[in-house]
Order: sequence, then structure tokens, then C-alpha cells
Amino acid sequence: MRALVIEDERKLAFYIKKGLEEHHFAVDVAYNGEEGVCYANENEYDVVVLDLLLPKKDGMTVLRELREKGDPVPVLILTARDTVADKVTGLDAGADDYLTKPFSFLELLARVRALLRRGTVEPQVKLQMGDLVIDLTAHRASRAGKSLQLTNKEFALLEFFMRNSGRVLTRTAIAEHVWDYRFEDTLSNVIDVFVNRLRNKIDRDFTQKLIHTVKGVGYVMREEEG
Repeated sequence: MRALVIEDERKLAFYIKKGLEEHHFAVDVAYNGEEGVCYANENEYDVVVLDLLLPKKDGMTVLRELREKGDPVPVLILTARDTVADKVTGLDAGADDYLTKPFSFLELLARVRALLRRGTVEPQVKLQMGDLVIDLTAHRASRAGKSLQLTNKEFALLEFFMRNSGRVLTRTAIAEHVWDYRFEDTLSNVIDVFVNRLRNKIDRDFTQKLIHTVKGVGYVMREEEG
């Protein structure tokens, strides 16, 4: 999952970013409204956490611009404004939820998760391809019943592959969604190293390989023999 936090209070932005990353989100941070709009226009996000009192372009303007261009990304407004009128204005402008400061990070996380679940019959807590299974709630992975010991970054990379099974993923896409970086040539080797580490853990002992290289493009996860 990839989140955009638009918050000008740098300590608070760092707190939210760190907390979300600990729960396996890739997080971009913008410190003013103009920067936030640029991020949203250039990248795809699963959720946006948006402050209202922002420099350069206020949060309500940011929200309206996102909705006017047809961006359906779930938006959680985070602000010190706590009147009913403020909440109604924000929701009418296209926000999906509203959380006032001060707040508990656990509540913010619960609200973010609720937004991500909207439109589904029930939350997806497990992903599976053949005998490879990852449990998103327990943060565990196994293949053929054997537990796989993955680092946080390896787990995030595997989740991204499994959510996009059958789709060729470029290094740019992997960098943006797993590392939350804009792609640079210097990052290419890092991605290749992590993909190879992941392959060693999930494919090395099995005839059926799941992660495949697409020469000159990137990688794809699919069930193939050999």
C-alpha cells in the first residue's frame, strides 16, 4: 500500500510516516499544498492523509483539485478544525473521513484501513499464488507449508508482486510503490539485489518458479515450470 501525507508540521508528518511505514506502507510526504498536488498528479496512491491548514495551497483546495480531475483516491482529512460545519464542508468537498488533532495514531491507522476496505465485501487478509501464501494481518509468509523468514522490505516487495501477479513490473513501479522513491538509475541495483534475495527465499527449493525476469523491462510474478 502506498500513502501520501500532506502535512506542514514536519514533526507530525514524520510521526505519521514512521507509523505507517511500521505497518508496511510506502509513504511520500509533502509539506505544502502545491507539492501535495504535484505528488498526487505524478503518482498513484492508495490513500491520502491531508491537513487543511497548509501553506501555498490550502487543503480544501487540494481536495477539490483532486476530485475535479477525477482522482478517486480515499482522502482522510487531518486537522485542528473540529466544528460540525468544518466537517460537513470537508466531506461535501470529497473527503472520505475526518480526524481532528490531537489524535491517536492507532485511530488514524484504523481509519486508513477502513478506507482501504471500502467497496469490498470483506477485507483481504491473505494473498495466495499456488502454494505461496502471505498473511497480511500476521505479517507471515509460507510456501508449501514452510515458513519464510522475510525482512520488512522483502515482505512489502512480495506483497506488491502478489497484488500484481501476471503484470510486468518495471523497476520504476517497484521503486515508487515499495521504496516510495522517485526512480533513479542508482536505485536499479538495489531493486535487483532485493528481488534476487526474495527469489532465493521463495523459489530456490522449488521446481516451479514464481518470479521471472523480463529482459530490458523488469520482473513478473506468475506460475511457470522451470
